Amino acid sequence: MDKLERKLGKYAIPNLTLALIIGYALGYIIQFFDLRQGTAYLSLLALDPWKIIHGQVWRLVTWLIIPPNESNIIFVLLMMWCCLSIGMALEKTWGTFRYNVYIFGGILFTIIASFAALLYVYLSYYFQVRALGLDPAFASITLSENLKQNEGVWFAFSTYYINVSIYLGFAMTYPNNIVRFMFIIPMKMKWLGIVDILYMIYLMIFGGPITRFAVGAALLNILVFYLVNLKRFSFRAAARKAKFNQAYNAGAKRAQRGQFSGQWQNTAQYRQSAPQPGPAPAPDSNVKMKSAGAARHKCSICGQTELSNPNLEFRYCSKCRGNYEYCQEHLFTHTHKT
Repeated sequence: MDKLERKLGKYAIPNLTLALIIGYALGYIIQFFDLRQGTAYLSLLALDPWKIIHGQVWRLVTWLIIPPNESNIIFVLLMMWCCLSIGMALEKTWGTFRYNVYIFGGILFTIIASFAALLYVYLSYYFQVRALGLDPAFASITLSENLKQNEGVWFAFSTYYINVSIYLGFAMTYPNNIVRFMFIIPMKMKWLGIVDILYMIYLMIFGGPITRFAVGAALLNILVFYLVNLKRFSFRAAARKAKFNQAYNAGAKRAQRGQFSGQWQNTAQYRQSAPQPGPAPAPDSNVKMKSAGAARHKCSICGQTELSNPNLEFRYCSKCRGNYEYCQEHLFTHTHKT
C-alpha cells in the first residue's frame, strides 16, 4: 500500500465524503420530483447490469447518487450529517489515499457483485426451465421480460451498504469512542459496529439473492481492506496519531495566543538568567553548515519536506534501525527498517 500511495497518492480525491453527500442531495431531489410528477427518472440511474450490457453504460456511475430509501427529512439530514462527520474523521485519520481506496474499493466490489447477481439469476432461471423441459430460447425471452418488469430489485445495489462500511471502519478505528444514540443513550462505537455486523449477517441469511450479493460486496470490501493493511497499518495507531495531531495543534494555537504557563519567560528575571548566545564559530571551524534553502527534514516514504509542505510534522522512528525520519502521515504506517 505504501508503494501504491507513492505512485498514485497525488491522484487521491480530498473530501470524498462531501462529494458523496452532494450526490445524495441530488438523488433526493430527483426522487422528490418522481413522487410529485409520477415519473421514474431515478430508475434510469440504477445499477442494472442487464441494461448496462445492452448499452446503458452511464449506470456504472449514476447509481452513486441514488440515496438510501428514507422519506423522513429529519432522518435524511441526520444520516447525511453523521456520514459526513464520520467520513471526514476517517479521511483525516487514515489519510486521503487510504480512504479513497476504501470507498472506491466498495464501489468496485458492488459493481462486480451486481453482475454476479445477474449471472446467478440467469443460471437459476435457466436450470429451472431445463428441468421443466422448456425451450432455452423461450426461457431467455421470458427472462428478459421478467428483468424489465422487476427492474426495481436492482435498487438494492446502492450506496447504503457503503455507508454502513464507513460506520464499521470508524468503529474499528475508534472502538471506545462514545456517541449518543438517539441523542440520549451513550454507547461505544464498538457496540454499534457489532449491531451493524449482526444486521448484515441477518440480511445475508434471510434476505433475497440480490440483497445477499449487495451485502456481501460491502463485507468483502471491509475484509480485504483490513487484511491488506493488517501488517502495515494499525487502526489504533492511526487513532493515536490523530489524537496526537489534535493535541499538538491545540497546544500550538494556545502558545500563539500567549495562553501558556511559561509567562515568566517575558520577565526581567528570565532575561537575566537566560544563557547568552555564544560567539559565532570561526570560518575554519569544523562545523557542518546548511544553506538557507536546504530542507532539514525529509520523509523516508514520500520524500516530502518542510519546504514542500509546511503543515507536516516530522519524527524519527525509535523502532527503525538507523536514522529514518517520517512525516506525520507515515510515522505510524511505515514498515520498520531492521
